[in-house]
Amino acid sequence: MVWSLERAETCVVSNSCLVHPATEAYAQEAIEAIKSEKVIAVPTDTLYGFACDACSLEAVNRIYEIKGRKLTSPLAICVGDVLDIKRVATTNHLPHGLLDSLLPGPVTLVLQRGESSILEKSLNPGIGTIGVRVPDCEFIREVSRGSGSVLALTSANLSGDRSSVCVKDFENLWQHCAYVYDGGLLPSGRAGSTIVDLTKVGKYKIIRPGSAKQATVAILEKYLLEEEEEDR
Repeated sequence: MVWSLERAETCVVSNSCLVHPATEAYAQEAIEAIKSEKVIAVPTDTLYGFACDACSLEAVNRIYEIKGRKLTSPLAICVGDVLDIKRVATTNHLPHGLLDSLLPGPVTLVLQRGESSILEKSLNPGIGTIGVRVPDCEFIREVSRGSGSVLALTSANLSGDRSSVCVKDFENLWQHCAYVYDGGLLPSGRAGSTIVDLTKVGKYKIIRPGSAKQATVAILEKYLLEEEEEDR
């Protein structure tokens, strides 16, 4: 894992927003922004995303406003390490070793929140599941660890627009962020993460193929999970 793609250590001021390299030198700044209930833009291992404290209703609502997203559309979350997933979702039904085989990586796991989840009920109200990411990107993982919370994470674009693989792709939205962290051009294309539902014991369901479907399915089947049949 690397902090960012190789790039110059430069800062840009544009539209009242600071654009910084997604490097270790700026991780603490990003952490403080999250703790202050701000929205930041960050690279992941797939696309650029907007991130905030998932336990701050004000910050979460701000992300919806920036994207023009319907409040009924759920947000995924990001945690720093695989071990953190059990703080937000139910994992004890999964085969031992499966999570460590899938993550960190370009996969979003849909899991049941569980009664002991630290997530606020105001995040994705009325929805008993949560999409969880541990991206293979050290910058966002360090920010999540340092925040002491969980990050709400969604693609850095207006709802319905194409996804962003470089910061210029969403330059029109920079002004709404406390900071934009530049990790260069992301190489995995615009397909985003592979979304897989793991809420049922022994079953999996691909919700979105994304950029890593083939590798993800290979891992799931290695652990003897079977694809859930479509409802007829």
